[in-house]
Amino acid sequence: MFPMDVVFSEELIKKYDRPGPRYTSYPPATEFSEKYGRDYYIKHLIESNRVGKPLSLYFHIPFCENACWFCGCNVVINRIRGREVPYLKRLEKEISYLKGYLDTERPVVQLHWGGGTPNYLTMGQTEDLFSLIRENFNLSPDAEISVEIDPRSISYDYLKLYRELGFNRISMGVQDFNPKVQKAINRIQPYPLMVKVMNWVRELGFTSVNIDLVYGLPHQTPESFLETVEKTIKLDPDRVAVYNFAYVPWLKPLQRRIDPKTLPPPQDKLKMLKSAIEHFTEAGYVYIGMDHFAKPHDELVQAQREGKLWRNFQGYTTKKGVDLIGIGMSSISMLERYYGQNYKTVRPYYEAIDSGHLPTYRGIELNEDDLIRREVITELICNFRLEKEAIGDKFGIDFDSYFEKELQELSQMEADGLLKLSPDRIEITPLGRLLIRNICMVFDVYTKRRTERRFSRTI
Repeated sequence: MFPMDVVFSEELIKKYDRPGPRYTSYPPATEFSEKYGRDYYIKHLIESNRVGKPLSLYFHIPFCENACWFCGCNVVINRIRGREVPYLKRLEKEISYLKGYLDTERPVVQLHWGGGTPNYLTMGQTEDLFSLIRENFNLSPDAEISVEIDPRSISYDYLKLYRELGFNRISMGVQDFNPKVQKAINRIQPYPLMVKVMNWVRELGFTSVNIDLVYGLPHQTPESFLETVEKTIKLDPDRVAVYNFAYVPWLKPLQRRIDPKTLPPPQDKLKMLKSAIEHFTEAGYVYIGMDHFAKPHDELVQAQREGKLWRNFQGYTTKKGVDLIGIGMSSISMLERYYGQNYKTVRPYYEAIDSGHLPTYRGIELNEDDLIRREVITELICNFRLEKEAIGDKFGIDFDSYFEKELQELSQMEADGLLKLSPDRIEITPLGRLLIRNICMVFDVYTKRRTERRFSRTI
């Protein structure tokens, strides 16, 4: 149970409210460079075949009918049908190019469709795309197959199709149930609609349902957000993600339609997160980490217990030690020593595909120090504790010597009540869990070098 007596002083909020990565990867995506583009991706794809890890596939469907003003995803807003047709043809070509370098007989243990809005596609297009994947990849019989849906534009028959194709997990964005907040972010989604869609999902037998909430949106208050939390608990999802609103209008122009004066202050945002943790845990959910809750039987909880919880560009995941292959515009691939990203907008993505090339245009090649720091950050953000000896044995280092400067920085955080330092471990306190991004930043040599504003604030 999350302790009720965690208190935030104004001084502490001012001290730790600064920009920082969400650590869906280390090094962060801000370090990607066109120096490490397609040729490096191909080299590492070929090398990955020698190890032969299982695969996780991500397909990006960027299209949406309407713009949500809070959104930070790579999307294409289009109400006129037909623009998805040439995109789907390019996906098919990208798969064919991948097969020239990737051993597609390697088992696929995860498949995820994200966006955008995957159910923007027609049911026929959905069937064709799934058939294309089955024909070209080796889907494991017990694979986790998930899709993000927009409840406002889904039908019972469409959900039934997903289930018949083999999808077993559904993820739905809610953000907030308050009508004033919904109007301010241009996403009207009444609670009765969610009740109806949840009933359909349960009737069709999906094994897991995830609901996304966002705190820090315009006009939210701790009291109004608590109402959203309580309504979400009544919906009884298997997982809940509670994200801190990333207000980055300099990167996402749509967010300029949000008046920054309507955004809640940092102290209210922390109250919202603390209240969400308290109420979800009281309702029987396990607080997985920075932004995830799951029921005790869920695979995320089991993975955390077994020390196998991992974090990638979709957030927390159950499959540690797989190679993630991103397909489609803006998709990111994560191999052992390389991350690569496809072109982020339609035109250059199409041009690369039409010229006969994989559309990966930037990335980063990880060195040994990156691997060590990635392991440290992942342990902290996934398990809230780190065994120094385990890191030392894995990488052949003396932890205290290697991270002498970082441990000095952590001692100040220990004084602030964020963590406990022991000779053999680092343990994060309940207060520190709410500021885990700040703790991870201590080990992040890249973000420390940066002076420009490239991240959302941690509070």
